[in-house]
Amino acid sequence: MGASRTRIDPASVRRTMRDAGLRARHSLSQNFLADTDVLEAILAEAAPGPGAGILEIGPGLGLLTGGLLDAGARVTAVELDRGLAAFLRERFDDELADGRLRLIEGDALDEDLTRLVPPPYQVVANLPYHITSPIMHRLLGEPPRPERLVLMVQREVAARIAAEPGAMSYLSVFVQYHARVRIAIDVPPEAFEPEPAVRSAVIIVEPYPDDDRLADPADEDALWRLVQAAFRERRKMLHNVLARQLPLEPARVAAALATAAIDPDRRPQTLAVGEWLRLLSALGEIGTDRRGARA
Repeated sequence: MGASRTRIDPASVRRTMRDAGLRARHSLSQNFLADTDVLEAILAEAAPGPGAGILEIGPGLGLLTGGLLDAGARVTAVELDRGLAAFLRERFDDELADGRLRLIEGDALDEDLTRLVPPPYQVVANLPYHITSPIMHRLLGEPPRPERLVLMVQREVAARIAAEPGAMSYLSVFVQYHARVRIAIDVPPEAFEPEPAVRSAVIIVEPYPDDDRLADPADEDALWRLVQAAFRERRKMLHNVLARQLPLEPARVAAALATAAIDPDRRPQTLAVGEWLRLLSALGEIGTDRRGARA
């Protein structure tokens, strides 16, 4: 029976785990979804068509997995926990046998994630919260990128990823350079078993076409070194932090900021992605930064 047609609650999740001899592991950020309405809302956002390729990271007890399979998707799931992997193999024996489900037992951070599912594909996952940032970098940093990502993450991280200028971070600049982002669903702690100490949210990330980026990989590399250098002192004024963190004379920094139409007294968190791109163009070659990285 598919997850989308099964009522779930914390008691049923605890019972399932007890019967299978499983326990939630805090070290792996294991908080299992236990709310039918939230599960169905995630599936509605994902809306996978028959035969759609889906990458799922951290399938846990397989509730989301089951809903995706019920919709006709072909799912590749990566699960680190040995006990959960064994549980999933038993639960989805038929789907594994007929090829609709592929289960990879291992650490998602050790996998070449963008090549596990033939494109076009989506990522639909309740991400382990402690690996959200590195997973985002791996999925968006190089092609073939997913067409769409529907991700459960910590609410604070969701807000950081979707932040507007004034509250930007390196992570929000990175993700918004690569994709459109919106927060779709706010999820309270009681939607999980055990309840986490934080609120959660489902974000929708829709990557831009591959040609809607800097054409030269060296320029993109320079962009991230520029942004990283600035965010080392995110609360300082740009004209000061860039001259300190990069091998640039203050006069050159001031001239580039003027060319890019950026007030030199602004802080890094106030710049939108387009402004970083203008500043990079205005600066040109900037050599090796103070920590030895070439920018």
